Amino acid sequence: MTGCDDPGDNGRSTSPKAATVRLPPRHAGFDYQIGGAYPPPAGVRIVSRDRSDSPAPGLYNICYVNAFQAQPQERSSWPADLLLRDARGKAVIDEDWNEALLDLRTPEKRERVAQRVNGWIDDCAEKGFDAVEPDNYDSYTRSRNLLTAADATAFMRLLSRHAHARHLAVGQKNTAELAGRRARTGLDFAVAEECGQYDECGVYAEAFDDRVVDIEYTDSGLRKALARWGDRLSIVRRDVNVSTPGTAGYVRKER
Repeated sequence: MTGCDDPGDNGRSTSPKAATVRLPPRHAGFDYQIGGAYPPPAGVRIVSRDRSDSPAPGLYNICYVNAFQAQPQERSSWPADLLLRDARGKAVIDEDWNEALLDLRTPEKRERVAQRVNGWIDDCAEKGFDAVEPDNYDSYTRSRNLLTAADATAFMRLLSRHAHARHLAVGQKNTAELAGRRARTGLDFAVAEECGQYDECGVYAEAFDDRVVDIEYTDSGLRKALARWGDRLSIVRRDVNVSTPGTAGYVRKER
């Protein structure tokens, strides 16, 4: 493992199911690098990177996995029946990112999707990451009522069980409305986007005992997050494309 301990906190889950899982430190310097890895700035103790990258030595590393949707370049590699389809047989697409939603409506399909995603989680573990961040937990809200919150939580349970077996903590990505289900889904901490902007940080802070990393994409959101939660949560301002330094549009601020 590459992670670092939280002073005064052993950083380990007390849950029997995840007894060997290391949790991220609270209120620590954080950087969100899912758009491409680069040397973490001074003071950073937690970093999130895409599963295709390697962890940052000496830091607490979160592995980003797009678990509930198929990225455009990977869509054709998914079995056709595992892409969520409407009554006309057309794939349901998250228009913001041009990603096809995965079909999680039956236990059999959830198991098949999990088999592939769990392979990616295995890769995260083998690379030395400390945790995994399964993205698009909230896909059911974009499914045209074809998926339910129950489908999402049932699938998340499969991923959490596998990740914990590989000694990886599991972060809940967004989806404040399901934060109260963390015990049944096996989630350990939260990765929130714009919880300051949308006044949701308190929901995550309460559900996850302040183990929350927050990414704000606007200066106003950063100000709001810091004003209320700056002494408790891990907060960073990034550009929405999470660019790398030296590229057009790159933004990273902590204050």
